Amino acid sequence: MEDISREQSETAPLLAMRDIVKQFPGVRALDGVDLDVRAGEVHCLLGQNGAGKSTLIKVLAGAHQPDSGEVLMNGEPVKLATPTAAMKLGVATIYQELDLVDGLSVAENVFLGHEHATMGFTRRGATNAATRKILERLGHGEIRPTTEVGRLSPAGKQVVSMARALSHDARIIVMDEPSAALAHDEVNNLFRIIREVTAQGVAVIYISHRLEEIREIGDRVTVLKDGRTVAVGLPAKTTPTNQVVSLMTGRNVEYVFPPRHEGGFGDELLKLDNVSVAGMVRDVSFSVRAGEIVGLAGLVGSGRSEIIEAVYGARRCTGKITLNAQLIRANTTRSVRLGMGLAPEERKAQGLLLGQSIARNITLASLERYSTLGWINRKKEAAEAAHLVKALDIRPPDPNRVIKTLSGGNQQKAVIGRWLVGDGRKLLLLDEPTRGVDVGARAEIYALVRKLADEGVGVLLVSSEVPEVLGLSDRVLVIREGRIVREAGAGELDEHTVLDLVMDAHPVSAPSHD
Repeated sequence: MEDISREQSETAPLLAMRDIVKQFPGVRALDGVDLDVRAGEVHCLLGQNGAGKSTLIKVLAGAHQPDSGEVLMNGEPVKLATPTAAMKLGVATIYQELDLVDGLSVAENVFLGHEHATMGFTRRGATNAATRKILERLGHGEIRPTTEVGRLSPAGKQVVSMARALSHDARIIVMDEPSAALAHDEVNNLFRIIREVTAQGVAVIYISHRLEEIREIGDRVTVLKDGRTVAVGLPAKTTPTNQVVSLMTGRNVEYVFPPRHEGGFGDELLKLDNVSVAGMVRDVSFSVRAGEIVGLAGLVGSGRSEIIEAVYGARRCTGKITLNAQLIRANTTRSVRLGMGLAPEERKAQGLLLGQSIARNITLASLERYSTLGWINRKKEAAEAAHLVKALDIRPPDPNRVIKTLSGGNQQKAVIGRWLVGDGRKLLLLDEPTRGVDVGARAEIYALVRKLADEGVGVLLVSSEVPEVLGLSDRVLVIREGRIVREAGAGELDEHTVLDLVMDAHPVSAPSHD
């Protein structure tokens, strides 16, 4: 295990987790993990999906009890028996799927569970005033405490989650993939807030798969692999990326993106003619050929996801969309029957039955293959699911395992695998296919997508990560303000050019169709 013990000894840690072990049935999720976090630092926790990061932060949040090991705060042993106990000790956790209540106001969310009350009655004025004070501390006094949270943007919700953490007088804030749903400018604002709270002595444990973010915001890095600590306290800004990736994966990942298809593509598969979605997309026209991967690059809110949803039939639009010359209407069942599949942006909320097995999630869109007169042939269904679990290298390789227990990368494989059942798939729509997915699983997903394209499946891809769009796509459409502002082969563009196009403050005058 790599260490920088001399530097660590200069400042006593605010938090120390020593030799933490956590066993689940058949799985040793944590196998002697160590973590030291100092007051006022951003400590980045890295590792592939399944490395133990989520389990470790749940131990810290009081949601899981370790089988052995100890947790110390300021050198004193503490017991984090429940989430409430953890909060009382100053530990606040902001999960990737924000646990806010959309129907409640900002103030009600910030003080949920510890409201200002007298004799059982909530003091709304005091709660609103305290919330306003915290929001101003975060530099977001423009957010009204009385605003319903469901009306806020993803960035606004992130601020509310941070405010809720500070309402508990948090000394340690754990942030799990906080930038996943944020646009570029919103990420910069998030970093500003993090710097402000750490300047006040609050420690931040930051979890992200985006290594460029780690280098920008982080102070030190701890790396987990297979439930063990393989590096402690590496300097975030100077440790080479190759070293970090090697520690996370146990190997050097030199070629993330598979080679592009060298031959030509097939016939025109998908065609959009002057498609508009009210308030979001304006007169978009393009096509996707069989075997071609077309990437949509744009900021959050640019209309890129709405294009995907319109193609799938999940959003009403004007204009004309055809798949193999057959008209697409707002009917997702018809889209599936025409050979279309969708891996949605929010896989947990929109793409998975979290309480069901891996097998059921994989076969969900193809149950008619296993049914006769309304009765499902479970044996046939299980056999095909088991074959796909093995082919996709879903870990652990148990088709009967409940899918919510899997890492993000393995869940995403199952979502994509759902559309591999049978032989009739023609078009695959991917919206943020590697969000929250580690570098090793990303390479596997990229290889799977390229394999499908090589077999003649057309792919329409949306991603917030410009390198992903450029590296995986054959052709790229740059979207701004609901219109295509540039169309080119992926090899003709670079990251800086795309970012300049998507962030251009000048109004879009007309769509570009070459």
